[in-house]
Amino acid sequence: MSWDEEIDEIAHREKLAEELGGPEKVARQHEFGKFTIRERLNLISDNETFREIGKLAGVSKYDNDGSLSSFMPSNFIFGTAEINGRPVIISGDDFTVRGGSADASISGKRMQAEGLANELRLPHIRLIDGMGGGGSVKTIEMSGRTYIPRVGGWDTIISHLGIAPSVSLALGSVAGIGAARVATSHYSVIVKDTAQMMIAGPALVDWANLGEVTKEELGASNIHTRNGAIDDEVLSEEEAFSKARAFLSYLPTNIDEIPARIPCTDPIGRTESFLRKVVPKDPRKVYKMRPIISAITDDQSFFEIGKKWGKSVIIGLARLDGIPVALFAEDPMVYGGAWTSDSCRKLIRFCDLASTFHLPILHLVDCPGFLIGKQSEETATIRFGSQALAALGQANVPYCSVVIRKAFGVAGAANAKPGSHHFRFAWPSGDWGSLPIEGGVEVAYKAELAEAENHDLHLAKIKKRLNQLRSPFRSAEYFEIEQVINPEETRNKICHWANLAYRALRPGPYQFTYRP
Repeated sequence: MSWDEEIDEIAHREKLAEELGGPEKVARQHEFGKFTIRERLNLISDNETFREIGKLAGVSKYDNDGSLSSFMPSNFIFGTAEINGRPVIISGDDFTVRGGSADASISGKRMQAEGLANELRLPHIRLIDGMGGGGSVKTIEMSGRTYIPRVGGWDTIISHLGIAPSVSLALGSVAGIGAARVATSHYSVIVKDTAQMMIAGPALVDWANLGEVTKEELGASNIHTRNGAIDDEVLSEEEAFSKARAFLSYLPTNIDEIPARIPCTDPIGRTESFLRKVVPKDPRKVYKMRPIISAITDDQSFFEIGKKWGKSVIIGLARLDGIPVALFAEDPMVYGGAWTSDSCRKLIRFCDLASTFHLPILHLVDCPGFLIGKQSEETATIRFGSQALAALGQANVPYCSVVIRKAFGVAGAANAKPGSHHFRFAWPSGDWGSLPIEGGVEVAYKAELAEAENHDLHLAKIKKRLNQLRSPFRSAEYFEIEQVINPEETRNKICHWANLAYRALRPGPYQFTYRP
């Protein structure tokens, strides 16, 4: 006696599961320019490292003899794999079977995937295409009842945010719980044209008398990468997989580790002569911040996040002498670098990411303050700005700032981390105060100017007198700025800081855990 027949049955059922929704549905998936879930799992994982869990789950039919007559596999596939040689949990929807709706064991498998990522303290990559486990109207008939809404296992998803990295990729038309799972992650990506994200699809929007719209009009990538619901947009699924792998390379496996340092061949003493003249002496002229970032970080190491929203603040991950850091900088090309409500919201999430996963924070400062004006007031900029400053103050990692040019007002105070002793440098172009001289001089000297015979001439004399006092060297004399440096030396200075900061990192939970 042996178990050969049952073992053959395992192989037969596994083969049926690999057929997904059948040749026609697979062909249709390819027609829309999308990979199948099994192709995706192979493309994003290190070669031949994916190990599936729950492959035999699905909906079966049996003949009168009790033999299997048909098998529809679960439309949710998950398992363990390796990314860059490190273990992860990967899960994904199979749109070829019922569009990823909640049947064929998908709910139980989804909860198991989230639970394993939580308990094994592993990164989780979600490949979302469809409802992501949400229900459809047809589910009511299939289950024989309706149900009161609950999101089983959502507490596990939230808990995981404070334990290990999570990445969500929107790879198709994502709605309902699928959309919520995209947003509830540390990093999210959407594929342009072939993917959309929405709370509810066009049919439900039309039923609610909200007009006829297409999926693109509702949830195209250019909508959600500009409102902050999704971090980045890519042109292909392969690029999405590459982004996910790159993002994870900067982070530890979980909060019990510190980020891995990699060998660096880029000399810390490398200098770039253009840094001497990149900042115009005319304060009204702008310059590009990204070339500065590239010049002072390890070669091609800057991984920008959320480029298309909150544009006045640039955020991303980078390396200094092989050490991963979280870097943010004002962009003088957008509102002069002023903080907006959106850029503050972006910065809050970024500070939480850095604190959760023990990334030292580097700030390249050119901040004229909060954006002023009617629109700024209507979007509660001061509320979100205050939250951003609080998130920065609560960050539990080493901090360093380099004042490139402006540091004015409440937002400009982010050149320092409250309650912290940290490295701070300034370029000779540094210019700071409670508000710019140009904007406040006529108010401050209103009476004196009113008595002057020649208003414009007297105003020019006042400005000249004040400008002699705004030199960063005056501040350095009083130790209000610790070091004024040659811009060419910036890389050397911040790499020295990064090496000291790396030694000070301590693993463990962040008391203000990640907020999605």
